[in-house]
Amino acid sequence: MCHVIVTCRSMLWTLLSIVVAFSELIAFMSTDWLVGFPRTPDAVFSPQGATAAGEAYRPTLGIYGRCIRLPHLRRGVLCGPYAVHFTEIASGFWQATSIFLAAAILLLSAVAFISVFTMCFQSIMKKSIFNVCGLLQAIAGLFLILGLMLYPAGWGSDKVQGYCGPDASAYQLGLCSMGWAFYTALGGTVLTFICAVFSAQAEIATSSDKVQEEIEEGKSLICLL
Repeated sequence: MCHVIVTCRSMLWTLLSIVVAFSELIAFMSTDWLVGFPRTPDAVFSPQGATAAGEAYRPTLGIYGRCIRLPHLRRGVLCGPYAVHFTEIASGFWQATSIFLAAAILLLSAVAFISVFTMCFQSIMKKSIFNVCGLLQAIAGLFLILGLMLYPAGWGSDKVQGYCGPDASAYQLGLCSMGWAFYTALGGTVLTFICAVFSAQAEIATSSDKVQEEIEEGKSLICLL
């Protein structure tokens, strides 16, 4: 018989698991990892900055995408991937970052999907689903850390220097600034480890004495604060 067990701690862990998976996915797909120096569509970089007539804007560069403004486009900023193939990503460091982030997102998405069903199934093959998911989240967190550590090492690539100026190099931003996507990925990494730790609390909440008493009373829907 399936017992639907809902507790505050298990529901909070489920919600956080879903949020962290979506936040990392959105950050990975975003073009707002780096915000370039101000320029116009016809600007040419010089040591004194970008010079050209017209309204200035700041292009953005992601791991595999970018947003730029082209003078012949009336709709304004054009966003899309600059790398059609994996080997066209700006640098080998960013390629490694892509692999680590993609692997982490895959694990986090799997955990988010499984977490929805933990209300009905708390174990599989005599192993606690919460503990297994917590372990997967910890592994994903390590992948995220590796990816974010390698990401700044690729700032010396030709692609980044085109957005950040010739002074850009590994771990040196040049004229660029960090975009919201990097901070979202960083915050998601912290939240991933919080979820990994909190999964143990979700396990404790769903296997407490109160839950066992409710099961012995024959209840199929168990809701506890």
